[in-house]
Order: sequence, then C-alpha cells, then structure tokens
Amino acid sequence: MTSYCSLLYLAVFLPAAVLVYRILPQRLRWIALLAASYAFFWSVSGKLLVFLLFSTVSIHHFGLWLTAEQQDRDRCLAAAAPAERKAIRQRFTRRQRRILLLATLLHVGMLVTLKYAAFFSTNLNTLLHALRLPVSLPVPAFLLPIGISFYTLQALSYLLDVYRGTIRADRNLARLALFLGFFPQIMEGPICRYGQTAHQLWEGRPVTWQGLTFGMQRILFGLIKKIVIADRLNLLIKTVFNDYAVYNGGIIALAMVCYTCQLYMDFSGTMDVVIGSAEIFGVHLPENFRQPFFSRSISEFWMRWHITLGTWFKDYVFYPLSMSGPLKKLTGAARRRLGNHYGPLLSGSLALGVVWLCNGLWHGAGWHYIFFGLYHFALILTGSLFDPIAQRVTGLLHIDRNCMPYRIFQIVRTALLVCVGELFFRANGLRAGLAMFRSMVTDFSLDSFVDRSFLTLGMDKMDFGIIIVAVGLVLLVGILRERGVPLRESIARRPLVLRWSVYYAAFFFLVIFGAYGIGYVPVDPIYAAF
Repeated sequence: MTSYCSLLYLAVFLPAAVLVYRILPQRLRWIALLAASYAFFWSVSGKLLVFLLFSTVSIHHFGLWLTAEQQDRDRCLAAAAPAERKAIRQRFTRRQRRILLLATLLHVGMLVTLKYAAFFSTNLNTLLHALRLPVSLPVPAFLLPIGISFYTLQALSYLLDVYRGTIRADRNLARLALFLGFFPQIMEGPICRYGQTAHQLWEGRPVTWQGLTFGMQRILFGLIKKIVIADRLNLLIKTVFNDYAVYNGGIIALAMVCYTCQLYMDFSGTMDVVIGSAEIFGVHLPENFRQPFFSRSISEFWMRWHITLGTWFKDYVFYPLSMSGPLKKLTGAARRRLGNHYGPLLSGSLALGVVWLCNGLWHGAGWHYIFFGLYHFALILTGSLFDPIAQRVTGLLHIDRNCMPYRIFQIVRTALLVCVGELFFRANGLRAGLAMFRSMVTDFSLDSFVDRSFLTLGMDKMDFGIIIVAVGLVLLVGILRERGVPLRESIARRPLVLRWSVYYAAFFFLVIFGAYGIGYVPVDPIYAAF
C-alpha cells in the first residue's frame, strides 16, 4: 500500500478504519486512529517505523524539557527583584536556545544523513578528484522512511511553538504520536501545526452523514485528477525526459507543460484524497492548494501552491532570519541609503535566498533541485525589484493593471515561468535540464505537431481528448472556487436525483477514463518521494 489512490487503501484500509472508529465509544476513538496510523506506516515503510517512533519520543521529551525550563524561569521571576529579572530572562533564554539547538541538530541531522549523505559524499569526491587528491569518501546508501521530510518539519514546528510559548508542551505522548503520525497526512502532508489538528484528532468526533459525503466527494474529485489526468500523462513524460536528446524543442516544450500539469494534478489530487479521508473522521486539515494557476506573479503562485510548506518556511526560517539583529541593522542602514522600498528588500532578499535554498534542498538531493529553488528566488526578487518600474510604465501607458487583458497576460506569463521551473525540477539532473531548455530555445519546431508524430510518444488522440475534457472540468471547478462559490454545499442542496446524478457521473467518468489496466503502469504519488 504505497498510495492513497490504491484500491487497497480506498476499498479496504480506509473503510475498515472508519468502521472501527465508528463503533468505538468516543473516548477510545483516538486509539483507532493511532493504531490505523501506525499500521499504515508499517505497511509502507516496515521496520523504518522506528524513525517515526524515535522522532515522536524525542520531540516529546524536548518539549517537556523546554516547558520545565519555562516554569523554572517563571518561578525565579516571581521571587526576584525587578532589577534582576532581565538577567534571569536572558539566562533562561540561553538555556532554552541550547535545548532547541540540540533538538534541531538531532532531527535535521537525521534527515540530512538519510536523505543527503550520498549527494554530499558524491560531490565531495568529485571535488577531491578535481584537486587530484588521493582520497575517496564512501558513498552511503540509506533506506528512507516514507514521509520523513514532512513529519520532521511538523515535529520541529511543534517544538518551536513550545519554545515561543504559542502552545504548551503536551504531556500525553500518545496525543503527540497521533499528531505526528496521522495516516492520511503522513506521506505527503499537509504540514500541520499542533494547534490546528492535535485536539481534533484526540476528541473522537462522530462520523456524520455530511462529513462522510463531503469526504467521499473530495476523494472522488482527487482520484479524477490523479488517475484520469496525472497517470495518463506519465508515459509521454517519461518517454521524453528519459531520452530528450532525440526530440526537438517543440516536443520538449510539450513534455514540460504536460509535466507541470501532471505534478499539479498528482499532488493536489492526492491532497484532495488526504483531506477527504480526514474529513470523514471529522478532522479538518489545512488546505495545501488554492487555484495556483490563477496567480498573477510568482510570489502569489507560491502563496497558493504547497501552502503549508511555504508558511512553514515563512514562519520558522524567513521571519526569524529577517528579524535577527544583524539583518535588522542592515535593514536600517539600507533604508536610509536606498529608501523604504529597496532598503528592506536588500536585507529581506538574504533571508529569502536562504528560504529558497532550503526549499530546493527539501525537495531532493540534487543540483537540479537547488537550481529550482534559486530559480524561483531569482524570479521573486526580480519581480520585487522591478515592480515600481512596472507600475510607472503601465501608468504612463494608461494601462489598467486590473483590467482583464492585463490580468490574463500576467497569469499566462506566470504559468510559463512556472513551467520552465518544473522542467528543471523533473529533469534527470541539472545538465539534462539545461540541455532541454537549450533545445527549446535553439531547436524549437512544430514539425512533430504538423505530421502528428507527437501522438506516438505514449498518448494517442483519444488520450489527449480525455486530458482536455478532464482538465476543463478541473478548470471549471477552479473558476467557481475562485469566485467564492461553495460548490459542495451547492450540490448538497440540490434535489436528490440531481445530486446523485452528479456523483454517479463523476464516478463513472473515473471508472471509464481512468489510466489503469493493460498498457498503464501504476504511478506512485510524486511528492511521496520527497
């Protein structure tokens, strides 16, 4: 069971978990969720479950340690004279920071060792060879627990919130274990905060008819995106990316757009299944996507795409760095010299660069992932630098920046820039990505579309027709959501016959046009590999 979209999960595991959860009394329902979560993790990672257990127990201990320090600080402050309180606060702050640093080094170190040790060793060996040094480091190979990138960030957010005093450390180890290991989100997120979901999971909310139907609707919509669209595109994408040198720039551009579509449909579709699964249990997970391809800039795109990862980096990396002493001094000095727009931008760009370097590395151990992160950093920084100029130019030309043609131009421009970034993200290494981009620029041709040879790359005319219809359906839903239409609630208010006609139409569309069976290879969720 390696996918939330597998028949084993949808037809066996999830119904069994719901049934057991439903028949247990409310005070024991958390046990069903915890048992199901660890059974699910065991089924996908086996003995690597020990890493999740280690993270849970250690984070629980560090949280209690921080809380004990905070309680000692409060007792000392209550008994101290006013003149002594500043020194007491500083002393306890240093002690808490050491605890936080130890916990961060331990968990980030474990993630780096398992996920990046081979990458760093290989590149160091390359450097040593270039320097003609007779030294070679061993290149380790570790099995990677599924979801470690997700639950590590979730665990660190819990600990940082305890340190900041946003939440109090939970003395209940089982509740923390359920928060970190809840089975719908363990593989691909969303990356939740303790205050968002921990108590929802523990309460044992009843399975309601609305929660069941809304959850199943969300799951069905996600399956259409994943199985009808993303999986159908996979063969063409693999064919072109694995043998890009034999194709012209037009075909590479097609594969680039198809991969961007596949990634969105795969990840957002899986998120629909995840959020729908949780909704059945009365648990509301945070949204991870908000119609990103309606964005008018790269900055806006990343506020709508993988939202929980972006907010994690913003809250726990960008803000602490930008508010640190050295960068605050730099901001003040730059503001005096460069003005209120470019001054803060100078220091903020340093923190933003660290965020995007971390974002690229978080996705994988490879130079093309680092390039992907720095590419988006460069685009966001360029947009911030030239936005005042763009406003003046459009003002001089009397262009209404909110008019429909200009908004469409911005949306199309942003989508194209995103597609280029995804080309490097998917490429088999940075060199391959650069070669593919060069081919698009220097060898672009429409000959393959004129002679229809593009239909021999794993998708025929019928496949493209199905993709167009399905993407149109997703686009229509996106437009309605963008306009604030509560789609599921609107369907639920319709007459019984109309309501179930919509459900059956969506179900049979999935069954008839889903990419499975002869000629198709099951595709694991893309982000589960990160």
